[in-house]
Amino acid sequence: MRIPRHLTRGRCWLAVATLGAAAALSDPAPPRSPDAAALTILDLQPFRTQATLGVRRADGAVGSATLINLNPNVNAWFVLTLDWGASGTTASYHLESARRDRPPTLVAGPPGSVLVEFGDQSAACQLPFAADAGPARALEPAQRSGLPFAPLCGGRLYLRNATIGRSSTLEKVTDFLRDHVWGGEKIVTFVKQELYRDAFLEQGRPGSAPDDWAAPPFAPAAARVDPAKADLAVAPPHLGLEVESPRAQLAVGRWYGLRGLEGAYFSVLMPEAIERSVLVGHEPSVNPLSGTEATALAYLVAFDLASFDLHFTLGTDHPRLGWSPRPPPQSRDPLLPGPDGIDSAVPLVNTGMVPPTDTARTVAAFAGGFKREHGAFRFGPLAERNHGSHYGFVEQGVVFSKLQPGLATVYATVAGEVDMTTWTVADAARMAGIRDARQNGVPLVESDARRGLAVPGPLVNLWGEGNWSGSANEDLRTVRAGLCLLEGGARRYLVFAYFSSASPSAMARVFQAYRCRYAMHLDMNALEHTYFALYVSQGGQRTVEHLIDGMDVLDRHSGEQLAPRFLGFPDNRDFFYITRRPPP
Repeated sequence: MRIPRHLTRGRCWLAVATLGAAAALSDPAPPRSPDAAALTILDLQPFRTQATLGVRRADGAVGSATLINLNPNVNAWFVLTLDWGASGTTASYHLESARRDRPPTLVAGPPGSVLVEFGDQSAACQLPFAADAGPARALEPAQRSGLPFAPLCGGRLYLRNATIGRSSTLEKVTDFLRDHVWGGEKIVTFVKQELYRDAFLEQGRPGSAPDDWAAPPFAPAAARVDPAKADLAVAPPHLGLEVESPRAQLAVGRWYGLRGLEGAYFSVLMPEAIERSVLVGHEPSVNPLSGTEATALAYLVAFDLASFDLHFTLGTDHPRLGWSPRPPPQSRDPLLPGPDGIDSAVPLVNTGMVPPTDTARTVAAFAGGFKREHGAFRFGPLAERNHGSHYGFVEQGVVFSKLQPGLATVYATVAGEVDMTTWTVADAARMAGIRDARQNGVPLVESDARRGLAVPGPLVNLWGEGNWSGSANEDLRTVRAGLCLLEGGARRYLVFAYFSSASPSAMARVFQAYRCRYAMHLDMNALEHTYFALYVSQGGQRTVEHLIDGMDVLDRHSGEQLAPRFLGFPDNRDFFYITRRPPP
């Protein structure tokens, strides 16, 4: 197996203290009048609270300081606003708390500063602002640091600073074509059709499975494999993970431990090896598999949710909040800048990287879902309702785009539960407990309560209605990634799956074979869009392992050192990351 590179050490944003405790703000934020100025992202937050007090500059000017807790159920993100009224300017700062049990509160301080208390025995923190020029230089050292997360109050708070997220040349070109060139989307689609179809196809050399294989303790059940191919094994040609196996050839459909990461498992499968009753069942919504995708390798990594938690983070640029060009004209409101009434996250700042409070516990990160351009429906019933059913997303309890009914949704709760479902109108009642959520199209696999098993979603083989991307000729085979929830006995697993060349139909069959209760699509067409990396501690050193060699295309290298995407520096795309849960 591939030798991993060492993570870069000594970055200043890693050496920060933990945050002190905090207590809930109580005053509910007043509702916004329909006649008020344009909406901001703050108006989308149904649970926000705020507290305001008077402040005075050293030059005697009087103003106000307001601290908004964007979601007291999560106690993660806050907006501090300094307003000097007619005599000055207004500025807002996006703060992140390093502890969630006691949120910070504002108290009166000496002229030229505001005090923050944390509800414990620690001393109040003094945040100075400019003496005579309004708030333009408030928190200036933290802003000037250039850090995505600048520590304040001894590391109890962080100021989130705007940064430029890294992107690949491929992403820069496609963004330019879509944003600035007439017909740009057609050019990008042509490139995807002609150049990227099967560009990452992997077909292992078949062999015989070893007789001494034994499933690791607490691993998921093996996939449903055709008995005639139960002894089939393959040698994944570009696998970059350190698998606990004495041989290079791995039996298809079986789970193997991952070296140095207890509670995580790896499996590989070719769709043609799937049990025939799975391959031919539920035909109306699944196409027959082509010969290429039937032999294309799919790689799966499972995380035992008793040991791991899931988080979602927006990139510095994507997904955007304005309109997708996909919905039909009758589904768009020309008076709104976006489907939720906003097209910007200001005053919030998206950093595009794992926050420092979670860095040490992070064991994996992988690319998220479609950009906003593709994150809405052009055809079918979902295109005709809710402004085209733009995909929703929530980070740290903050709604960036509302979760829409009918869409495949993965979410994590404040209590730490991870689940997947097709969102419904009734699910709006869950929002008070949602910490992170991401929608991406319609389900690949979902539970059929009547039949008592999981079946392919009804739109798996419908290019338009399912919004699967690809071409108008339904050329859907390409490199893709997906996510599934697998349950076995008392254990639950979150499974990331990489498909070297697959249509949605092939993805659904693989997820069915592994008995996934629910499965959804992530992204597609390139290694940077299907990126997956593990961070493993071995021999006192922390190493990074990529699922596929070549996925380090967006990592930063310096000699033998490597700073991984999402963990080591900001990225322009959204992503998920997985942390190890603290001991009970």
